[in-house]
Amino acid sequence: MDTRERLIESTRELLWERGYTGTSPRAVQQRAGAGQGSMYHHFRGKPDLALAAIQRSAEELRDRAEAEFSAPGTPLQRITAYLLRERDALKGCPVGRLTQDPDVMADPALRAPVQEALSWLTGRLAALLAQARAAGEVDAGLDPAATAAALAAVLQGGYVLARASGSAQAQARAVEGALALLAPRRP
Repeated sequence: MDTRERLIESTRELLWERGYTGTSPRAVQQRAGAGQGSMYHHFRGKPDLALAAIQRSAEELRDRAEAEFSAPGTPLQRITAYLLRERDALKGCPVGRLTQDPDVMADPALRAPVQEALSWLTGRLAALLAQARAAGEVDAGLDPAATAAALAAVLQGGYVLARASGSAQAQARAVEGALALLAPRRP
């Protein structure tokens, strides 16, 4: 991994652990094993480096989700695989956690990749839910867009519940509940 990549990965980790304010250039340089000159050779400053790190986290979210969304299986099976995918529930979502960072949310450039990634996620879920509805896998009255937003909220809220309780089981229960709600109603 070259110096630029080490700086981006170190910043991603620090943003996840400490937030924007707690991610100092010095901490990034120490974690990356890079000098100040190297950092400023590749990036104009902390905002530029943070943007690259946030964009990388957003890309990773999309890539990992798309791997499940485009895998073999019915639309509902693919949604289920995504929701049940192994996650570090106690650490939280690296993209979702950024929404709780006032410095990131106050900066339109830093907020944009977060907003785009979460919008992409809900849009992709909505498309799969529409397919599942058309295939009769879910209730015919299900609203794909509203349900997609609810599923994204369950995942993000599950991280909050897990962190608050100190147990990854809290997120697992939230996901199980959401999946139960997707089951088609039987007369």
